[in-house]
Amino acid sequence: MIKHRGFPGRLPSTDYQFVIRRANKAGATKIIKRERYRDRANVDRAADEGFMKALWTQFGEEPFERGNLDAGRISWLFGREVVAAQDPFDPEDYEALLKINVKVAEISFPKVFAPDAPPLEVDDWADWDDEDE
Repeated sequence: MIKHRGFPGRLPSTDYQFVIRRANKAGATKIIKRERYRDRANVDRAADEGFMKALWTQFGEEPFERGNLDAGRISWLFGREVVAAQDPFDPEDYEALLKINVKVAEISFPKVFAPDAPPLEVDDWADWDDEDE
């Protein structure tokens, strides 16, 4: 499993994680399309926006490997702003390729793509133990 160095570990000042520390011995958690309802809490919406900002900052329009990105957080965007970049796509593979659907992402998260968007605050969990590398 690739670890995306420099990618924020979580949404700053919250426990909403963006990455996992190590691979699951039973296999990768399946990525699914989760429905986002209008009544979601503001902090949940902020987590989606922060994750999209981190994806855009790290990868831009290029395909990227799922690696240590959190499946639960990807699932909130999957099928809309984040789509499969390969066919066939295995939603339970750490090496699966994804990409940002820029047209949809710009509509969903206009602040992320604004020319005057503030820089990304990075919390890279520098205290990780990387024993499994």
